[in-house]
Amino acid sequence: QVQPVESGGGSVPAGGSLRLSCEASGRTFSSRALGWFRQAPGMARQFVAAVGHNDEVTYAGSVKGRFTISRDNAKNTVYLQMNNLQPQDTARYSCAVSSRLSSYDRDYNYWGQGTQVPVSS
Repeated sequence: QVQPVESGGGSVPAGGSLRLSCEASGRTFSSRALGWFRQAPGMARQFVAAVGHNDEVTYAGSVKGRFTISRDNAKNTVYLQMNNLQPQDTARYSCAVSSRLSSYDRDYNYWGQGTQVPVSS
């Protein structure tokens, strides 16, 4: 069983930065892909970024160049550095674990509870 737990959310003004962390328990962390998704109120869940077991990364077009995903296998943790945040980035951000790199939420088996990121204008 793998249980991701997110941290690092909070209010931030437009143009600000925030780093989210997600620690996932389990001995197979290094062989897994990790993804970040977000969901704004009344909206469908949206892919943000993912990193594969070999450090290959993929991003949604809306965050490319502003967000950076990385992983630390020694700490069983994946990070999402978010720069130049905008009000449209306001959402609940969740991390998830998959057996392969994917931008589709259906490919992810384990999900965290999420952390709120409100961005004020």
